[in-house]
Amino acid sequence: MNLEKRGLSERKKQILKAIVNAHIEGGEPVGSKYILQNQQLGCSSATIRNEMAELEEMGYLEQPHASAGRVPSELGYRFYVDTLIERYAMTTGEIAQINNLLKAKIGELDQILLAASHLASNLTNYTGIAIKPRVRSVSISKFETIYLEPDHFILVAVTSTGAVKSKHVRVERAVTQATVARLATALNEHLTGLTADEITLPIIMETEAQMGADASAVGTVIKIVYGLLSELDEGEMRVSGIDRLLQYPEYSDVGQLQELLGTLEKKDDILDLVSRSENEGINVLIGSESEVKVMNNSALVFKPIVQNGKTVGAIGILGPRRMDYAKVLATLEGLSGNIADIIHANKQLNGGDHNGGNENNGG
Repeated sequence: MNLEKRGLSERKKQILKAIVNAHIEGGEPVGSKYILQNQQLGCSSATIRNEMAELEEMGYLEQPHASAGRVPSELGYRFYVDTLIERYAMTTGEIAQINNLLKAKIGELDQILLAASHLASNLTNYTGIAIKPRVRSVSISKFETIYLEPDHFILVAVTSTGAVKSKHVRVERAVTQATVARLATALNEHLTGLTADEITLPIIMETEAQMGADASAVGTVIKIVYGLLSELDEGEMRVSGIDRLLQYPEYSDVGQLQELLGTLEKKDDILDLVSRSENEGINVLIGSESEVKVMNNSALVFKPIVQNGKTVGAIGILGPRRMDYAKVLATLEGLSGNIADIIHANKQLNGGDHNGGNENNGG
C-alpha cells in the first residue's frame, strides 16, 4: 500500500521525523523504545510499534533485518525533505566562514565555485562538488583586445552565459595597438552571437577581408575562439573532500565505492544531470532519483548559480542517503548567496565588464 503524503497522521509524521533524525545521527535502525523515550507522543510502545509497521507498509520505512528497528526508505527521506525538515540554525563560526568568502577577492567563477565547494565539504563533512554546467549553443556576446607587445596581445571574450575568458595570443607577424583594436571590431561584427558550428569558412573569410593586410591574425584568433567555445560546451566538475565518504558505513563495500569514484572521475553523468536541471532552487536527489545508477545509496544536493536568467555554475554536496539535509540545505543556501554577491561585486568593480582573469593560450 502506497498512500498519498496527506494520508499521514500527525503522529505518523512525528514518528517518521524522529526516526529520520535518529538514523541520520547514528546510522542504526531505530526501534519503538527510542521513540517512546525521546518523543512526547502520549501513547504506548505498542501503539508506536503499530504506527511504525503501518509506515513500513506505506513505504516510508524499511526493516533492514529481523530486528525491531526501522530505517527510512527513499520515500521516507523524500517526505522528510519536502515536509518535515526543520531549518538548520547555523553557528556564528559557520556563518563567519561563509562570509569570509566575500573577503577572499577571488576573481574567476571557477575559482569561486571551487573555494565554495571546499568550504561546503568542510562545513558538512561530506564531499563538495563545484560544477560549470554544459552549455548548449554557447556563443560570444562581446570581444575585446588588450595590446601588450608587437607579437602579443590579450583577447577577452564575454560569453552568452555571462562568463568571461581572457586568452594570451601570440602572432607571428607584428601588430600595432590600432591593429588589435580593429581586430576586436571585426570579431564583434562577424562572430558575436554565433556558436562554434555557425562560424563557417565564408564568415572567417569576411573577417579576414575586413582586416586587409593584417588578416593573418584572424586565423590565430579563430582557433582560440573554437577552443574556448568547445571548452564551455563540455562543462567542468571539481570534487573536494572525496575521502570523507570513507567515514560512512554506506561506502564500506569496496566494489560499490569504486563504481561511485569512477563516476565522479568521469564526471559526464553528473554534469549531464546538473546541466539538464531547470530548477533554480536547491535540488535534492535522493538515491534512484539521481538517474545515476551507482548513486542509489547516496544523495546529491546542488544549487545552481544563476546570473541574468542563465545558470553559470552550481555547487553541491554528495553523501550518504542519510545525510544531514537540514545542514546541507542551509550551507548551500548561504554559500550561493555569497557567490552571487561576489559575482555582482566583480561586475561593479569592472564596470559591468570583464574581471581580468588570464588564461594562457598561444597562437
